[in-house]
Amino acid sequence: MDSVKLLKHTVESRASDLHLNVNSHPIMRIDGTLKSMPHEEILTDAILQKLFDDITNEKQKKTLETRRQLDFAHIVPDVGRFRVNVLIQRGSLSFTFRVIAKDVAPLNSMGLPDIYTEITSARKGLILVTGPTGSGKSTTLAAMVNYINETDSRHIISVEDPIEYVHPNKKSMILQLEVGKDTESFSQALWNTLRHDPDVLVVGEMRDLETISAAITAAETGHLVMGTLHTNDATQTIDRIVDVFPHGQQAQMRIQLSQVLVGVFSQVLLPCIKGGRVPACEIMIANSAVRNSIREGKTQYLQNAIQLGIKEKMQTLNQALAKLVVEKEVSVQQAMHNSVDKEQLMNLIGLKEFVQKPSSSY
Repeated sequence: MDSVKLLKHTVESRASDLHLNVNSHPIMRIDGTLKSMPHEEILTDAILQKLFDDITNEKQKKTLETRRQLDFAHIVPDVGRFRVNVLIQRGSLSFTFRVIAKDVAPLNSMGLPDIYTEITSARKGLILVTGPTGSGKSTTLAAMVNYINETDSRHIISVEDPIEYVHPNKKSMILQLEVGKDTESFSQALWNTLRHDPDVLVVGEMRDLETISAAITAAETGHLVMGTLHTNDATQTIDRIVDVFPHGQQAQMRIQLSQVLVGVFSQVLLPCIKGGRVPACEIMIANSAVRNSIREGKTQYLQNAIQLGIKEKMQTLNQALAKLVVEKEVSVQQAMHNSVDKEQLMNLIGLKEFVQKPSSSY
């Protein structure tokens, strides 16, 4: 298998991902849909093992042996940069190559509300970009960092696993640390970099208690902390953060979180009617109603606070989906598929009945 040719075809097809699994043709994800490549050979254990040997070093091989999974960045000259995840399934290697754009897209070109740009002017606190895998969290966060870099003079330190977008210094000074190469963990990097005079700390993923605790402490001490979580909406995000802590610490954590939170931006990517994909975003800005709900542990009221937060430019996911349907950006089918409250969405778009269509297979 010519992996360079395959990855080049993936980039030229404007695919977001390439999947390589044993006993299967290569499969690309284009505009959210999986598409097989039947003209390519069926992948075998020997082919995948040779690919792994060709693109990894000894340290990465040992990491896969001990952790049974591996994340790293892979660069193919004249083709592109990829985030690679390797798993072992049924004793065989499984690869996913995520295509990383050569340049960070301008924040105002991504179809995101203006509040994404405005929120980057915050000087301290915690900003979270959340969503499921493949929702564009890392791309959005990189665009926000790039906007700060182009418009303000700040010291930005980013901790990533692995580094995806490489940021050159513009108006700001940027340091990028890669977990496994430059630091042992997200949490260790956060504690260490506090002594390095940062203005902005960027956390690639807030995945455990130690990282979340360090991020909140950094936000409390006057830094702007920006990070991602694998959560679907603002309510789930707050609950996830609090629930990570032992029961006896959760009340105190709610107080701390209510004080440092600036906003939660939860997004999904939907296929456009005209091709490509467009984001639908739930936006929660920490006003007094939001802070009170978090502090008192009444996260069930956050959705209501978002619906009423028009002045702060808040919106629910359903409101974003309804707007996309009305503007004929996405189909009703796609909007309904991504809604957690389909009855409410039907009311917002004036739909009396909805019939679910079977999804297409690759």
